[in-house]
Amino acid sequence: MPVSDYQMVKAWDEVLKLSKVERGQKVSILCGPHTHPQTLQTATIAAQAAGAVVTRIELQPINAEKAPSRDLMNYLGETPLTNNPVALAAMKNSDIVLDLMLLLFSPEQMEILESGTKILLAVEPPEVLVRAVPTEADRERVLAASKLLKAARKMHVTSPAGTDVTFKLGDYPTISEYGFCEEPGRWDHWPSGFLFTFANEGGSDGTIVIDRGDILLPQKNYVSDRITMHLREGFVRSIEGDIDAALLREFMEAYKDPEAYAIAHIGWGMQPSCYWHTLSLVDREATSGQDARAFEGNFLFSLGPNNEAGGPRTTPCHLDIPLRNCTVKLDDVVVVRDGKVIDEAFQ
Repeated sequence: MPVSDYQMVKAWDEVLKLSKVERGQKVSILCGPHTHPQTLQTATIAAQAAGAVVTRIELQPINAEKAPSRDLMNYLGETPLTNNPVALAAMKNSDIVLDLMLLLFSPEQMEILESGTKILLAVEPPEVLVRAVPTEADRERVLAASKLLKAARKMHVTSPAGTDVTFKLGDYPTISEYGFCEEPGRWDHWPSGFLFTFANEGGSDGTIVIDRGDILLPQKNYVSDRITMHLREGFVRSIEGDIDAALLREFMEAYKDPEAYAIAHIGWGMQPSCYWHTLSLVDREATSGQDARAFEGNFLFSLGPNNEAGGPRTTPCHLDIPLRNCTVKLDDVVVVRDGKVIDEAFQ
């Protein structure tokens, strides 16, 4: 369904209000040739209407010869902002950066945040953005869950498909995403509504079964046959299955980087406005798959870099893999049971 400019401006108005954008503040809008024109135009209008001083920064893409596809998350770490001190200085001198390009897992993003500038990533198509406008209630719910995750020292995940895996916790911070940036130096992603931490180094052991209908990102595919991953001491040691497993192995091998097989962030989704079926209805070139990442009750694990949380791994290979129907236990507390979030656990 097409989205009107009016709807998009209203959505941006709400997100900027939640992000405490005020008159006289400096808003930089980071974009590229792939940025959705309606998202860019309506963000500009909304920021101007809020009384902000708005600057657009358009950067040209890089790494086309290295990335296996056009997906924005297919080759991470080095971005168009790399070796661009002029653009970097402008963003560090802003109150908030609206990232319509995607800087994720880059050292430049870390440097911008350390300066106190807020960053809000928004690269989903307009129809997803207007459907999943964040609320203060989203923030409160995710933060309540994050207190439990922050205190936990073990996560145990099981599923009817055969997943049985344990992650040791405590060495890395808990990160909460709810779709807006109300504090200096905060990064968030619209839409979102999930939380995660990173497993301790060497602290992931067991089996993960990616079942039929689960999703691989950045492939943006529903799995057609089961993929079984065996984990030992923090790394995936084998990937077993049929054609989907073979394609996944080939994808990861293309990076020629052993760090690609390391367990990275782990957590679960809490956004009821995100849908599992969305990926079957939209242009895969137009989405990053955020519906699947934030889908309420999923178990989301990733492979690859952990520098986002202060870890040492910076591999450009990054996989996000959300699973349905899992049970997630923190120490002795069940927070997701058979794919349903247990809100009583956070009260």
